Amino acid sequence: MQSLVQMPKYDAYKSSGEDWISDIPEHWEIEKLKHLFYEKKHTQNMTLNCGSISFGKVVRKDDEKVPLSTKASYQEVLTGEFLINPLNLNFDLISLRIALSKINVVVSAGYIVLKEKVGISRDYFNYFFHRYDVAYMKLLGSGVRQTISFNHIANSLLVFPPKAEQIAIAQFLDEKTGQIDEAIAIKEKQITLLKERKQIIIQKAVTQGLNPNAPLKDSGVDWIGQIPQHWEVKKLRYLGRTQNGVSAGAEYFGEGYPFVSYGDVYKNRQLPMIVDGLAKSSFFDQVSYSVRSGDVFFTRTSETIDEIGFASICFKPIEKATFAGFLIRFRPTSDKLTKEFSKYYFNAPMMREYFVKEMNLVIRASLSQELLKNLLVVLPKVDEQIQIFEYLEDMSAKIDASIELQIEQIEKLKEYKTTLINSAVTGKIKVT
Repeated sequence: MQSLVQMPKYDAYKSSGEDWISDIPEHWEIEKLKHLFYEKKHTQNMTLNCGSISFGKVVRKDDEKVPLSTKASYQEVLTGEFLINPLNLNFDLISLRIALSKINVVVSAGYIVLKEKVGISRDYFNYFFHRYDVAYMKLLGSGVRQTISFNHIANSLLVFPPKAEQIAIAQFLDEKTGQIDEAIAIKEKQITLLKERKQIIIQKAVTQGLNPNAPLKDSGVDWIGQIPQHWEVKKLRYLGRTQNGVSAGAEYFGEGYPFVSYGDVYKNRQLPMIVDGLAKSSFFDQVSYSVRSGDVFFTRTSETIDEIGFASICFKPIEKATFAGFLIRFRPTSDKLTKEFSKYYFNAPMMREYFVKEMNLVIRASLSQELLKNLLVVLPKVDEQIQIFEYLEDMSAKIDASIELQIEQIEKLKEYKTTLINSAVTGKIKVT
């Protein structure tokens, strides 16, 4: 991507009178918003689908979730009109709240609909309003919910380049942001492929080992497949004990000792050294619901099956910690299963197949202790388990580093895109 410093500049600049705009090309004008746009009168239209703003775009909503009585209060916004969500600005400082509508919908009466008074490039002002939104509009408003009206923004100062330049800038940004978005999409695809590769490597290692020439046998389980001949297969119930976590009301939490939560397990393959959750744990709790090295915690219940059965292992005990009722603790008692092998085995992709197939789905997805006890575990020799662990630690670190590099590059592209738009719409770079 071309450096903004190397891009051409205008010959002369002047002050815009607004800090968030800074200097602008000398021949550009500054106009109050109310001289370029007016607020469209509230227009009801029950024939249109409901809509809203989502990250700088006007999108359709599910009409079935909006009662007719509510829809009757909605207002029309048509293609080519600008829509502003002026509600609860202090609740959301990230999302873009101004959009050029590309569809015909009806939206909440609290929204502001703008139509132009003079000849403009709508595409240019779509880009400019994103800068205005982030740098200026979110600073406005009053009240606890920080909501604004058209009167709050009517006297805002906006840049007003000659229309030919507006069109040129919009076309330039369409091309450049398209290229940036394409580059980001490629990197996101690379991240997906790296994650898939990591999962394939883990699954192969924990079911077939590291020796590609080892003779194999049928494990007798579809979702495991073939395993080395000298490996064993045992149900989890014969390798340790399971237990649900502390079941208590909201008054139980808020102070006390470390408390392993659902999120601690769902987000990590290995429990973090420090957990944020606190509980008013009694001595009995800390004995019955302790967290020891080698304990494996499984997520137990959720609205969907997608989050069920994720596992996180504790490598070092967390002093006086207890664990939540949304978790099941598996505590190994057999020396045939190491915590190192457990870290990867219980998070292998095949686990999802087992849980999805066997889960009892009624209203909520729920993993029972009995179902978990029937989970089959393949058991290499202990020394092999350690070798597999060390191999997967090394491979995971390399793949994670590659993923992190892609993420950093994506963030830089996003920052470049934002800076490019801001520079172009305020005249910091010259677009011909």
